[in-house]
Amino acid sequence: MAHSIAELAESLGLAWAGDGTLSITHATEPAEAGPEALAMAMDPKYAARLAEGKARAAVLWAGADWQAMGLQAAIFAQRPRWAMAGICERLDPGYDFGEGIHPQAYIHPSAEIGEGARIGPFTSIGARTRIGANARIAPNVTVGEDVEIGADVILHAGARISARCRIGDRYIGQPNSVVGGCGFSFVTPEPSGAEDVRATLSGERQIRAQKWHRIQSLGAVRIGDDVELGANSSIDRGTIRDTVIGSGTKIDSVCQIGHNVQMGEDCMMCGMAGVAGSARIGNRVLLAGKVAVNDNIFVGDDVLVGGASRVYTNVPAGRAILGDPATKLETQLEIRKVLRRLPRLAAQVARLQEAVFPAKPGKSE
Repeated sequence: MAHSIAELAESLGLAWAGDGTLSITHATEPAEAGPEALAMAMDPKYAARLAEGKARAAVLWAGADWQAMGLQAAIFAQRPRWAMAGICERLDPGYDFGEGIHPQAYIHPSAEIGEGARIGPFTSIGARTRIGANARIAPNVTVGEDVEIGADVILHAGARISARCRIGDRYIGQPNSVVGGCGFSFVTPEPSGAEDVRATLSGERQIRAQKWHRIQSLGAVRIGDDVELGANSSIDRGTIRDTVIGSGTKIDSVCQIGHNVQMGEDCMMCGMAGVAGSARIGNRVLLAGKVAVNDNIFVGDDVLVGGASRVYTNVPAGRAILGDPATKLETQLEIRKVLRRLPRLAAQVARLQEAVFPAKPGKSE
């Protein structure tokens, strides 16, 4: 779909200059831009590559000299990534979910599907499930029985929602995301070796044969509005109470949230992060890539956890933490400075030992 520069900029509240009637159809990087493309050159280091492409229009930083770059029109962004979000939303062609309900989809007779739904082939909707208006459901999606989903949901190919889960409006489930798998809960008839070690914090334990027995997950998953779950990510159902994900939370691909977790609103969880069972996460918490949060701990509101950190204990609200084990950011940076000095320190200690305790003549090490 084509957009004029003036129409696109004004719809986003952005300033523009030049030929406002100039038409663009898509966005691209500066060096790859053709005459119909909007070049995304929102920083001087990207604008240097405009000469390699054939863009007539570009998104630039505020105050940029667009005419000196040989452009016919420009849009100016005070906050580049925020502007980029709006532009990408306007230019997104979306996905083709077809029209209506495909004849090869299975909808249980007792299920209720809202007005305007589009459901692809080989999708299954279980008994007594209710899905709100304007659902967009791709092929090969499974929604179990007694599920409730709000309006404007998007379920991409292969998404799975298990029985009795509750999901709010505008939920997005990326390909192969899973809501409501059974929690990873097992027990042995006698205390296991892992329980012994955890109780004593000692490697000494009684070695004995043990058989694992599953604890069934009687709870489900409750998800608020405007939540997104990334591709190949999963949220386990609760053991007794529901696992809860607050409104506005965004979860990246290949993430795992354990049973009974309570996660607040507007959190962000980046790729390959994991939260163990029964942990409580506050509002607006950021878990960067590969972060691991221990079970049964609390992470307060507005906490920022740096990439690959391991969170073993409770974290007060508002703190920025990093490392393994995770500590305050300032403390961790000092620790890393000291670690870099260790080889030099070891050499100094060796020289001091030699000075204080010189090797005896003729004695080899």
